[in-house]
Amino acid sequence: MKVEVTIEDPTTPAAIVVLERHLAFTRAVTPDGGVFALDLEALGQPDVTFLCARADGRLLGVAAIKELDDHTVELKSMHTIAEARGNGVGRALVIHALELARDRGYRRVSLETGNFDAFAPARSLYQSCGFTPCELYGHYRQSPTSACMTIGLDPLGP
Repeated sequence: MKVEVTIEDPTTPAAIVVLERHLAFTRAVTPDGGVFALDLEALGQPDVTFLCARADGRLLGVAAIKELDDHTVELKSMHTIAEARGNGVGRALVIHALELARDRGYRRVSLETGNFDAFAPARSLYQSCGFTPCELYGHYRQSPTSACMTIGLDPLGP
């Protein structure tokens, strides 16, 4: 499957459907107060870049990068639709997000995901892309359900 990742508007109907799936999944498997996904308004802010992964024109996954400071972005709202999992969609999104962050001069990409079994595949994907566990940061410091990971970016690329 050839996956193409592009910067798009999160308010398109197809993106909204995938984001609704993302929220439904996270809310179904995460205890109250542990969901930190961005809503549509937050995804549309100037400090956020929204990415869509498509194959044959069909939207299969989404992700976003949100600027935290001049040197760091956070990977947010990462979701691959269930029927497309295991086909490289998530990996394509992560790699594109890392390349975009590097091209924009950021030195680090961090993320927060769940620390329980439902998010084990996500943590495995991130680890296989070079992310390593790190201390909880920002507003996640008080979250008993969060696992944070980070990766430093080599300005010269891999």
